[in-house]
Amino acid sequence: MTKVVNINGRGALTLPKDMRRRLGVRDGGQVVIEERPEGLLLRPGATFPLEIYTDARLAEFRRNNEEALTGYRLSKRKA
Repeated sequence: MTKVVNINGRGALTLPKDMRRRLGVRDGGQVVIEERPEGLLLRPGATFPLEIYTDARLAEFRRNNEEALTGYRLSKRKA
């Protein structure tokens, strides 16, 4: 399907509603734009939150694990 869309003064363009619906692009969604020799390629995109753990955060995980395991002990079962 080919559509002509206008680009506003800020460089933004609006994807037609029927295209957004078909591609699953919702309000606040993202698209990936890739420059190719034959033109521009737009495709639906997604981002995922990523947390990079600092040494302090890793220490917090270790403390929480140790606290959660307090009171548990390993026992050897007799065969």
